[in-house]
Amino acid sequence: MFNIKIFCTLLLSLIAYHQGHGQNQSGNLSSYIFPFTALQPDTQGPNTIVRGMINDRKGHIWIATFRGVFRYDGKSFTNMTEGVSSARFFSVLQDRNGNFWFGSIGSGVYFYDGKTFRKFTIKDGLLNNEVTSIYEDKAGNIWFGVSGGVSRYDGTSFRNFIINGDAMNEDRSGKTFANRQRYEVNAIMEDRAGRFWLATRGNTFVYDGKAFTVVSQSGKPFKNVRSLLQDSGGRIWLGGNDGLWRYQDGTWTSFTTTFTCAIYEDQSGNLWTGSGNDFTRQWALSRYDKRLLTRRRAPTPKIMATDKIVFSILQAPDGSIWFGTFNGVQQFNKRGGC
Repeated sequence: MFNIKIFCTLLLSLIAYHQGHGQNQSGNLSSYIFPFTALQPDTQGPNTIVRGMINDRKGHIWIATFRGVFRYDGKSFTNMTEGVSSARFFSVLQDRNGNFWFGSIGSGVYFYDGKTFRKFTIKDGLLNNEVTSIYEDKAGNIWFGVSGGVSRYDGTSFRNFIINGDAMNEDRSGKTFANRQRYEVNAIMEDRAGRFWLATRGNTFVYDGKAFTVVSQSGKPFKNVRSLLQDSGGRIWLGGNDGLWRYQDGTWTSFTTTFTCAIYEDQSGNLWTGSGNDFTRQWALSRYDKRLLTRRRAPTPKIMATDKIVFSILQAPDGSIWFGTFNGVQQFNKRGGC
């Protein structure tokens, strides 16, 4: 059972350690305690790896896990794919028409209209059956990040883009991959200029509709980027092997050098990350105050230590923050604290 007193004691010790051991790149090692109490929402909820979460139009939370896709209605969890598939699920999306898409590892993608399921695989033109990310663009096309590249679905057919070593290009031959391919696509994002950012286990690419360009900083490509975000201020964020980076006004700024898996902007404009901890070399949840995000140098975040890697972050309709981890979900709200 979670013990708030022990939790606070450990964090206070961590803060004291930070304040007495040098400085980071922003000149301040101060860490702060989040005013949150950790809760496990429901014993019937997912208790395995959680890779993706969304809010639907009704205020329900949908959670992609290694044991199915769960829906939380504010009171209890329901495994929506029980009896449909035993696959591990990585990604979930509700499109503009209200339909759901569930990306699985090995079984392709499942389409759910609220009543029935339909499965899309390589037999339908999907590039690969390992679907690690799903994204809907401004035109209503659905993009599937898979092992080996990306498939774009326009409601009728697939258009495939394949990773070839350090490059990426469209393939019009109808080629699909029956087996796992190197370099899955971890995240997809369309920016305000209409360019697509594609984060893979290899290079990160920007696609302008004609050609793919490798994203780099001082000649070094960003590799194994896990999360992409364009925030409400237009700033672009990358999180991965090289830590957390911000792209603003043509300039890249490093916020942390430790592995960053998840990036999320909450309703107030604050930035949350799940990453390694610069000080303890374990894991950390960090929150950057929105008022500090425009600084030329990286500000110091509020940090909360955790013993679990955070794969996904979501703010629920009630304002609480949810984290998807190795063994289910954790909810943090503003009741209680240290």
